[in-house]
Amino acid sequence: MFKKLLILAGVVGVAAVVARKVKASNDERALWHEATTAPDLR
Repeated sequence: MFKKLLILAGVVGVAAVVARKVKASNDERALWHEATTAPDLR
């Protein structure tokens, strides 16, 4: 039982790290897109 909980905690931890890295990557990509596109001066 304890082994299953430990494995589950590890899987949840890895999923959290991956989700955080994906979000950071998306945020950085959006920031670069905003910084490198021409301003809309209409």
